[in-house]
Amino acid sequence: MVNWNRRELLRACLASLRLQTAAEFEIIVVDNGSTDGSAEMAGSEFGARVIRNERNRGFCAANNQGIAAARGDFVALLNNDAEAEPAWLAALYSACARRPDVGMAASKALVWEDPRRIDKAGHLIFPDGQNRGRGSGEWDKGQYEREEEVLWPDGCAAMYRKAMLDEIGGFDEDFFAYGDDAELGLRARIAGWKCVYTPGAVVRHHRGATLGKDSVRRLELIERNRVLLALKLFPWSLLWLNPLFFAARVAAGAALAGRGAGDTVHFRGMRGKWAIACALARADWQALRLAPRMLRKRARIRRIRRLSPAEVRRLIWNHRLSLRSVA
Repeated sequence: MVNWNRRELLRACLASLRLQTAAEFEIIVVDNGSTDGSAEMAGSEFGARVIRNERNRGFCAANNQGIAAARGDFVALLNNDAEAEPAWLAALYSACARRPDVGMAASKALVWEDPRRIDKAGHLIFPDGQNRGRGSGEWDKGQYEREEEVLWPDGCAAMYRKAMLDEIGGFDEDFFAYGDDAELGLRARIAGWKCVYTPGAVVRHHRGATLGKDSVRRLELIERNRVLLALKLFPWSLLWLNPLFFAARVAAGAALAGRGAGDTVHFRGMRGKWAIACALARADWQALRLAPRMLRKRARIRRIRRLSPAEVRRLIWNHRLSLRSVA
């Protein structure tokens, strides 16, 4: 569990872990320089192993610290803004342990404020690299009650096989936060590992609690990391088309914004829309500066590759978001 100044959210999250059934586990909290006493609370009230950073090292680096310290054969991640149902850990473990080719397990995340709605049930991706939860925002009508293969899990509530992480590496720390679980998940799929979604692993998740849905910094990180993900992992046949898919997504988002719908509603008025444009421009400039680094990492993917570029393209296409959904 990665934490940064969310003491009451963290307390509720840790309390939910006390209720876990049929699972033997340790709790590791990696604190990114909190000043609200949350790190002390995790250790004193819940007996968690606490790794303390002097500054906010981001989601990726902190998770890598926790993974390195973990002693189990499987590592579960749980955001501090999520609360797990009692069977959560046992269901994830069962999904992973049954098949040696399963390296990841995805939870059924419900919206904390209204658990009748789906937050995510595994992940989908748009062909420009933008990704989000499968079923995000849908009413929960039992449409995701079947255990099945999905693209990858959302890092807010997921399980990873330690042997897989030892083989492919952990989170890419250049991503800092947002899109990091997508990069790790797609890298694992390229290396031949599977991901299973299990509806018995239920959490309730506060959406956008870390930076907020109206955060310009959040938007910058999402856009920057979308580009980095594509540069690092997309087959060239799909990467060349990236600007076209991106333009289609922006146009669809603009059309919805004109009707007061879509994600842009969190940025109100012309000032808000200008803030979006500036954030996207800054993000793409940051991605351009990191492009040589990503291309070097791309070359190293050959060491773990099991899927051909054509198979990766089909994987992305078969698990793609519709244009309306991504807008």
